[in-house]
Amino acid sequence: MTLYAKINADFSENFIGYSALAIIASTCLGSIAIMATLLNGNAPIQMFLVFLSVVVCSAHNAAILTVQKPKLVLDLLITSLIINSAIIIGNGLS
Repeated sequence: MTLYAKINADFSENFIGYSALAIIASTCLGSIAIMATLLNGNAPIQMFLVFLSVVVCSAHNAAILTVQKPKLVLDLLITSLIINSAIIIGNGLS
């Protein structure tokens, strides 16, 4: 059994509790990514990165609020965390 399968099974079993934590984690990391982006200015590329961060965080939150399948919510959480982490790292290096 892969790590993803184990996490998915646990996430599905405790969906309500993990959803609350996932909203907090995704939103906090997204806000940090937006802050890091805007500290570098407001050129079109920064506005695109802000847009991207807002879209992935909103998609994840909307999936929870519309009670989608736990696998979709987990996939969107992972996507949100990866994209926002990449934005933070990318802005820290520039």
